[in-house]
Amino acid sequence: MTSEERLQDVLARIADAERRAKRQPRSVTLVAVSKTFDAETIRPVIAAGQRVFGENRVQEAQGKWPALKEEFKDLELHLIGPLQSNKAADAVALFDVIETVDREKIARVLADEMQRQDRQTRLYVQVNTGLEPQKAGIAPAETVAFVDFCRGELELSIEGLMCIPPADENPGPHFALLAKLADQCGLQKLSMGMSGDFETAIEFGATSVRVGSAIFGNR
Repeated sequence: MTSEERLQDVLARIADAERRAKRQPRSVTLVAVSKTFDAETIRPVIAAGQRVFGENRVQEAQGKWPALKEEFKDLELHLIGPLQSNKAADAVALFDVIETVDREKIARVLADEMQRQDRQTRLYVQVNTGLEPQKAGIAPAETVAFVDFCRGELELSIEGLMCIPPADENPGPHFALLAKLADQCGLQKLSMGMSGDFETAIEFGATSVRVGSAIFGNR
């Protein structure tokens, strides 16, 4: 299958999952994860109609997305990997959405950068639902207070929550936990689910799913 055919297959599976979950059609946004793939590999997926993409690293994204965004004005780019504070200025300049706000320091730096650049990047808080020491994200027990801090002290507009469940566990309870935390925070957006579990995520209320290998193939 070509990447365009795989894209259509993923969109059909999303639509089926929406129906099964009694969700509104097109209530789930597909974020096509294009990390490690070059612009020429991404271009056919754009030509097939996909407009929302995700990248893990700021430096890699800088090498391919400015030209693509200049050519296709309606593209939306999400940062879905960890953000270092020394890359915050570049991230605010390039990305439309940053999904990995996970600590006070990066929240402060982003608030300063958005004010300096006069650019309102949309933000999600990443939650480490499995409390994995090697993984980024705020602890579930600290999430509500952290969102309140970002909104109150820093006057950041937090759009939603994001998580990456442990690879060796049933993702359902992690998706349910994220949905519960979002409800406690008064947030409507949930970024959860990847190539192997996005249909389950839709069942638990995902509003966006991050799918890479099911569209672009193995890296």
